[in-house]
Amino acid sequence: MTSDVSDWWQTEIIDMAPGKIRMRGHPIEELIGNVSFPQMVWLMTRGALPSEAEARLFECALVAAVDHGPQAPSIAAARMAVTCGLSLNGAMANAVNMLDDVHGGAGEQAVHLYSQIDEAATGGATLNTATAKAVDRWQAEQSPFVPGFGHRFHKPEDPRAPRLMNLVDEAAAAGIVSGRFARIGRALQAELNARKGKPVPMNIDGATAVIYAELGFAGPLARGLFCLSRSVGAMAHGWEQMQQGGRNKGPTPPAYRWTYTGENPIED
Repeated sequence: MTSDVSDWWQTEIIDMAPGKIRMRGHPIEELIGNVSFPQMVWLMTRGALPSEAEARLFECALVAAVDHGPQAPSIAAARMAVTCGLSLNGAMANAVNMLDDVHGGAGEQAVHLYSQIDEAATGGATLNTATAKAVDRWQAEQSPFVPGFGHRFHKPEDPRAPRLMNLVDEAAAAGIVSGRFARIGRALQAELNARKGKPVPMNIDGATAVIYAELGFAGPLARGLFCLSRSVGAMAHGWEQMQQGGRNKGPTPPAYRWTYTGENPIED
């Protein structure tokens, strides 16, 4: 019976006994004060500590995706939750629950797409050929929108992406990462520009996906890491809304009504 209980959950992440806590084999008292939060995230998800240089690049991706303002559905949800009386953790949970395939999932999708191109290019196809075939397949099987590229708000470019890509280039030059996923990202950019006949800029999802792929994170973790980043923005906006007050604030001011398309509309 004891083994039935103790074996109900099995984990390599944490071992704990009275007065003792070990994370991935490291005593917590040795991690506190010696390991940064990005390094701790890496340790918990990957099983080993990164180098300081890897952790710095990782941290850049985490910082870049923290917030995008109340026009982002996740942040709007956090603020509206507060005006409906929810606590800060409730506001953060509402924000994270908004982050799925359409809003928040593009980073994971981009990592998968980059990996498909990388596999084809490693298998002998040229990078340009592998990229074109991957775009054809994605648009035929998934969506006309290629994840990680284009932005409905930031034109001509998302200011976060060039900065992140420059940091990847610096890391590649220093031998910290291979640089091959940065090349794939740029090949996708060129392919989409050529097909569209105008720039289709890489966005935050495309750039952070390059970093996560370069550092060896799996696609699903890219989504989890985006949720982790955006939770900071949700917490900040939820807290700010608590200070501002307000009750039952919806997505638009009360004077703005929706468009009714059914029978017998009410006359103004």
